Amino acid sequence: MKNQILAFLIFVSCSQTVLAQKGRGVAEGTAYYLPRTELCFTVKIEKTSYTPGEFAVYAEKYMKLNNVGMKPTETYRILGLDVSSAGERDTAKFYVLPTDSKHNIQTVDLDDNSVLLAVNAEPKNVKMPVPFKPSPKPAPLNPRDYMNEDILSAGSSAKMAELCALEIYDIRDSKSLLNKGQADFMPKDGEQLRIMLSNLEMQENALMQLFSGVTERDTMETVVKFVPAKPVDRQLLFRFSKWMGMTDIDDLGGNPYYISVEDKRVTPSIQEDLLSRKKAKDNGGLYVNLPGKIKVSLYKGDEQWAAYELYAAQFGSVVALDEDLFGRKLFTSVVLNPVTGNLESIEIDNAKK
Repeated sequence: MKNQILAFLIFVSCSQTVLAQKGRGVAEGTAYYLPRTELCFTVKIEKTSYTPGEFAVYAEKYMKLNNVGMKPTETYRILGLDVSSAGERDTAKFYVLPTDSKHNIQTVDLDDNSVLLAVNAEPKNVKMPVPFKPSPKPAPLNPRDYMNEDILSAGSSAKMAELCALEIYDIRDSKSLLNKGQADFMPKDGEQLRIMLSNLEMQENALMQLFSGVTERDTMETVVKFVPAKPVDRQLLFRFSKWMGMTDIDDLGGNPYYISVEDKRVTPSIQEDLLSRKKAKDNGGLYVNLPGKIKVSLYKGDEQWAAYELYAAQFGSVVALDEDLFGRKLFTSVVLNPVTGNLESIEIDNAKK
């Protein structure tokens, strides 16, 4: 979301600190911040939940199933990682853009955190990562909906388990006869055959849950945010446990995942004629970032997990554009990158008379 501010909005609450920082009193202007770059790691996690069946103790006896769990369990595993970056307000980079009668500044666009997006132009439209939305799961099967009268009226769990096993084997025999074309009542066409086999499969699965239990899988996302302030070597980023999922950073039950940040000492170039030749304290123009390139590496324990390069605002410098670009004789449109605060585009035209 953006807040469009008209050119003649009067900024009347500039503090003494701001005025001292700029070296001049600004009576009319728009206060703004430049951004710093935040790293966002979206970790996709699969949670597997196991619930033992009602007749789990009879699974080996009647269904020849070995190693069937007798207790509920939950396990987690990381499916993947998505990396993105975002801009957030850098409180150390606070400036005031003059919007008085001496400057041809008609619109100033800030985001909700007062980070400058554009001057005399439409801001850049940044696509935000789409939040993960799990697919709807089918309704769980209720085994009792598929029990016949004999099973439901059995006097003990052992007898119910025996009758359920017999019913499962009968269902399997029926499926086999249908597939071979030897059933007493064969369907008239392929669609009827498909429906009959599907219904038999559903009955078998529902009754088998009583012995093998139910395993459910859910996918979720967790976003880990990190704002690098300086180069770091294998700094702890988060912890993850097979049995608990994401854990607290100081919980030793989770395996460590580390981050390293290397300053590549590379910044984008900018036309010299756009820069102010005045001293910083005398300049009343527009300030922009020249972000620095960094290399980010992620480690799973001692193993490198991922690595990539990007530009981050806080690893570069701040430069001032020439104040004359916004004089009355020119109409200058500027668009900043909302993530890095660097000059995305600039157009300079003669002002319309």
